Amino acid sequence: MLVTSKELLEDAQKRGYAVGAFNVENMEFVMAVLAAAEETGSPVIMQTTPGTLKYAGLDYYLANVRAAAERTKLPVVMHLDHGNSFELAMQAYRTGYTSIMIDGSKLPFEENIALTKRVTDACHPGGIPVEAELGKVGGKEDDLENGDDNPYTDPDEAKEFVARCDPDSLAVGVGTSHGVYKGVPKVNVEVLSSIRKVVDIPLVLHGTSGVPDEQVKDCISRGICKVNYATDLRIAFTRGVKAHMEAHPDDFDPKKYCAPAMEEIKKYVIQKMEVVGSVGKA
Repeated sequence: MLVTSKELLEDAQKRGYAVGAFNVENMEFVMAVLAAAEETGSPVIMQTTPGTLKYAGLDYYLANVRAAAERTKLPVVMHLDHGNSFELAMQAYRTGYTSIMIDGSKLPFEENIALTKRVTDACHPGGIPVEAELGKVGGKEDDLENGDDNPYTDPDEAKEFVARCDPDSLAVGVGTSHGVYKGVPKVNVEVLSSIRKVVDIPLVLHGTSGVPDEQVKDCISRGICKVNYATDLRIAFTRGVKAHMEAHPDDFDPKKYCAPAMEEIKKYVIQKMEVVGSVGKA
């Protein structure tokens, strides 16, 4: 069941949980994430960044996720994460992605509005929802890099932004960061609550790998409906490969070392689906 993110996030907002969004790097990631969703009965969003798309391309990743969706009765979304240009957003839209993010957060406010509205105007007639970003998520992931200066989303700007460019969901800057944290992150939940009071569309939390589970649950109680995980999936996969090769250094068949790597991803995703409250919500 390949579906759009709109229906999933609206249900999450209505029922007070969040949908996990997991960055998939190859076929094994897709298979592992789907296995976790089926074991927990969770709706799931699979997504790719521009950096990941340089590795294989929109069509290859969509084909993998579409095959996964055809094997299950669960709702599965294929999402463009951090789309960094109108052109890439349109390529994803035409290829068949069922959810598009346009990230104009590095741009001045008015330019972000103009870019986001251009994408929503193009996608909405075809029934494809758009995620936008206002404020900055720091750190580095793939080719994405943001500074940590003034990372928070201004609630008044968020209200105006949503009214003027009509995104279906909004990624907000509340102190999280992409990549590996150097210490224990602390989400500014007061900023999040202030945004929730003036913005009524589903909110999205980026840079969640490494954020303590209790903080994530608190964020969901304050309006977060989509929670992104990327870095920790890569770490889990690599841990599985390394452990197998240390125990079996002469193995050369990728199926041998990818199986335990997929199991590591599956365990991680199941645990995060429990955290976001999506278990049994499919």
